[in-house]
Amino acid sequence: MTIYELESDGSHDWATAVHSYRWGPVTDPNGVEHKIYDYPGLVVDPQKWNPKTGVLKGVRVPLRPHFGCLGLTQKEADIVNSIPPDYIGGNVDDWRFGKGATLFYPVSIDGAFFSVGDTHAAMGDGEVSGTAIESSWTGVFQFILHKQSDIAAGTLLSRLNWPLLETKEEWVVHGFSYPHYLTDLGSNAQSEIFKKSSVDNAMRDAFRKMREFLMNTQNLSEDEAISLMSVGVDFGVTQVVDGNWGVHASIRKSIFAGVNA
Repeated sequence: MTIYELESDGSHDWATAVHSYRWGPVTDPNGVEHKIYDYPGLVVDPQKWNPKTGVLKGVRVPLRPHFGCLGLTQKEADIVNSIPPDYIGGNVDDWRFGKGATLFYPVSIDGAFFSVGDTHAAMGDGEVSGTAIESSWTGVFQFILHKQSDIAAGTLLSRLNWPLLETKEEWVVHGFSYPHYLTDLGSNAQSEIFKKSSVDNAMRDAFRKMREFLMNTQNLSEDEAISLMSVGVDFGVTQVVDGNWGVHASIRKSIFAGVNA
């Protein structure tokens, strides 16, 4: 476990490591022993574990504050684990979900709720140790409901049934090992998803979604879309820690600057 401190010089913000320590085991207030950090929110006194100072000397991690978890209510179950993301968003854990970002989600059920949390000061693609720099942030959100009957064919939202991120510079499509895991994996889906995720499946899902996105919004043929994806789309591993692993596909808007020139 590594603890970071947030710093600023007035023009640049970063995090530096304060100390680190090896995990317990820890006995929680209910008397349950945790040999690994298997449940968020466990209170730990690091002084019991001989914290090591002077770690990551001279390293400054640039801050990119974001929300790891933003999503809507699923229709498939009344109670859903908040850890695995899926087609309505949730715990996508993409560091690009920060200030100025626009997020589009399909609404699967009347009266769907919006949930947000898992705030991070910084995180790399993959989140390979299981956590980012977990921290506390206050966000301001604007909500716009796009009625299906008002969405024109061939536009950004006309066939959207998965999370889409838009920034000033790019569009980012999000793929998952099982985008509809609650129906695809049967009655035990919420436990099975932690056993069956794969980067291969997430990559295929991101590929198919980006192909559909380009064909639908840019009026490209399938051959054109695949050619452009190979030379102009960046694929990256979003996270491999949330049960339903993620791969994102990013395309710069400037690629289409000549379309209407």
